[in-house]
Amino acid sequence: MRVELSSEAEEYVETIYRLQKRSGVAKTSELAKELNVVPGSITNTIEHLERHGLVRHEPYRGVRLTAEGEKLALDVLRRHRLAERLLTDVLKADWSEVHESACKLEHALSKDVVQLLERKLGNPRFCPHGNPIPTENGKIEEEACRPLAETALNETVIVAKITDGKRQTLAKFASIGIKPGAPIHIVKRKPTSMVLCIAGKENSLSNEDIARIWVRKAKAKR
Repeated sequence: MRVELSSEAEEYVETIYRLQKRSGVAKTSELAKELNVVPGSITNTIEHLERHGLVRHEPYRGVRLTAEGEKLALDVLRRHRLAERLLTDVLKADWSEVHESACKLEHALSKDVVQLLERKLGNPRFCPHGNPIPTENGKIEEEACRPLAETALNETVIVAKITDGKRQTLAKFASIGIKPGAPIHIVKRKPTSMVLCIAGKENSLSNEDIARIWVRKAKAKR
């Protein structure tokens, strides 16, 4: 039976999932930063989720989802990413500006509406930022890709996905041509940044931004 949670609690579960995928655990300080709340304010919600058997909280170590929590997180993530596709594909919103609106919309989508929406959109596999959309059964198929940080000097790769959906981050990337499907050539590596060539122009990105970009191999020219 599905646990009925507030939209705020669902947002916590989704964010814990994202952080856990990135770092193996969701530290409360990182959770507060992602949700834009003060660390002390998250205690009650975490305890609420723990009472429902959705998370395990280890003091000084962080928060992890239980199997039931991960199942719920994938359901929220499915609604979120389909909502993003609705905004871009049907309402023609800019791909770099839909994350926050989808965060609000996802909580209003019932199971029946999600099924109708998925069919209407043609059963898309990925959100506008290149991240996979979980299936109705909670399966998630990742595209074969790797972090941009692992790309060799002078190699050209294709952007597969961007893991940060915040408007500020996506607006920055969009302004220099970084989006799913765009080719990137690695020009130079520095201790705290990389110089990339995108659409014939060189741009420097910090390692923090680089960590948000995943890429796949470019097809060999015939």
